[in-house]
Amino acid sequence: MTQPNDPHAPAPAPPSAPLAERMRPRTLNELKGQVHLLAPGKPLRQAIAADRPHSMVFWGPPGTGKTTLARLIASHSGARFLRLSAVLAGVKDIREAVAEARRTRAEEGRGTILFIDEVHRFNKGQQDALLPHVEDGTVVLIGATTENPSFELNNALLSRARVYVLKPLGPGELGEVIDQALGDAERGLGGLGLTLTPEVRAQLAEAADGDARRALGLLELAADLAEGGEITAELAAEVAVGQVRRFDKGGEAFYDQISALHKSVRGSAPDAALYWLARMIDGGCDPLYLARRLVRMASEDIGNADPRALDLALAAWDVVDRLGSPEGELALAQAVTFLACAAKSNAVYVAWNQALAEARQGGSREVPVHLRNAPTRLMRELGYGRAYRYAHDEPEGYAAGEDYFPEGLAGRRYYRPVPRGLELKIRDKLEHLAELDRKAKGSPG
Repeated sequence: MTQPNDPHAPAPAPPSAPLAERMRPRTLNELKGQVHLLAPGKPLRQAIAADRPHSMVFWGPPGTGKTTLARLIASHSGARFLRLSAVLAGVKDIREAVAEARRTRAEEGRGTILFIDEVHRFNKGQQDALLPHVEDGTVVLIGATTENPSFELNNALLSRARVYVLKPLGPGELGEVIDQALGDAERGLGGLGLTLTPEVRAQLAEAADGDARRALGLLELAADLAEGGEITAELAAEVAVGQVRRFDKGGEAFYDQISALHKSVRGSAPDAALYWLARMIDGGCDPLYLARRLVRMASEDIGNADPRALDLALAAWDVVDRLGSPEGELALAQAVTFLACAAKSNAVYVAWNQALAEARQGGSREVPVHLRNAPTRLMRELGYGRAYRYAHDEPEGYAAGEDYFPEGLAGRRYYRPVPRGLELKIRDKLEHLAELDRKAKGSPG
């Protein structure tokens, strides 16, 4: 693999650069994590070893090596490495990069890897401007994104690039990153005589939460504050204050976690539901958003099996709105555990969707004449309300055999209570009323 003195390797970071930049891996062997992509025999490792770079998208959380891996691929292949940030670049910048790639090919005889950081930020016009140059091989595209590329990149561009998913680094891998920095006197902190116990190293790795860049940032800060060269547990805890877990208030992690919370509630798993609630609160999610989602869960997944769920979810929302944190968070936890433990039914959810679909697709069916109000003499003369049966005057308070649907929909059934919770009794009642209807119409049971 590429050695540090490779003529195509990027220039080393200056001594004043942050530790994470100075310690950026120079070879694949120095890169920690991503064993599922870079272990011997894996497709990406084989493509790099065979010098067959192809267009690709690296998808993963921050600090997992997306930029570093792109640099290493370019360095190993001898290709020119051009970098654009999708946050700042426009179509003009893409055209300039393409022109530079053509010049490099003509004058130096080598290809160009165009690395686009946060490629999900490119709009459709920018992606379309890039597409033909990826197709004809003018550039090999390597995009980096923290967002699901299937949502953010158009199909034409995505079909021409292979997606590789980069995973957060584990505690052991982050510990190796820390050890590299402590043992490297040239680029890292090896000449400072720093000491720390394995427990403190594990403490820093845990606080980094899968992010190598964050791990080195915490280590550098601790080194600056260490008295006598010792990084103590107290100092590690101090520098880790304010470090939040991976969470993007509008991105993939956000929707993954709210999905996990909802499915834990639906699956009657209160402990898992509490964990995901805590993760979202810890990550900075708006508690009012969570309160709204709990109201949705109460209706969608519990419904009439236990109507108290909706009351409790609304009460928790009210507490969050009135009292804020931390009282509101405890109310959310109470609601989450109740919802997770409650009897489950999606009968209302299914019935509503069916009724809504029929209402939208069936045209404007008229209200039956006998169900219309008749506040004027003309309406009465037209028969409005005639033959309407007042249910309270009927046996059992039920007008057996009566039809309340518009013409053409008689007998429709959307709501089918499940045999759980209160809906068990609701189901029994509806079956009894259906039997009364059959008798009133003279049909067999």
